[in-house]
Amino acid sequence: MAGYGLDQSSHLDRLLEKDLLDRGIASKITNASVSGDTSNGGLNRINWSLQDDYDLFILGLGANDMLRGISPETTKANLKEIINIVQKKNIPILLTGMRAPSSYGQDYQSSFNSIYHELAEEYQIFLYPFLLEGVALNPNLNQSDGKHPNELGIALISKKIAEKIKNILN
Repeated sequence: MAGYGLDQSSHLDRLLEKDLLDRGIASKITNASVSGDTSNGGLNRINWSLQDDYDLFILGLGANDMLRGISPETTKANLKEIINIVQKKNIPILLTGMRAPSSYGQDYQSSFNSIYHELAEEYQIFLYPFLLEGVALNPNLNQSDGKHPNELGIALISKKIAEKIKNILN
């Protein structure tokens, strides 16, 4: 979400505005993400992030929690609090999910991977199940670290998210 390792012109918010416009949706995207941020960091920033009026809130946190081995219960609790705050402002939410690799162990993987579906169901919010769908583990779509999408990966993610937003608005 924050565009780690990418030129600003290739950040998701910039591409998403263009991809939405290509679908007939004029938008102004405010990117409040911080590279390397956890769900706790997002929770700490949520109130100043919501000072304006928004038509949609895209919640894309949790990947860095997983990479740091933060308990899925903590991540879920932080995301719940963010969702509660956003819903009090009557802003629809699109939750973008992440997945833990099997190298974290079956218990962690299962617990982490269930967070997003459970929250979407509990709070009746829109869900994009896996932000890196079609991008994860593809070396042609990722930076050399194998974790962060490159320009091509972000472009693919943007097109898929734009299509999801178009469906939400319709």
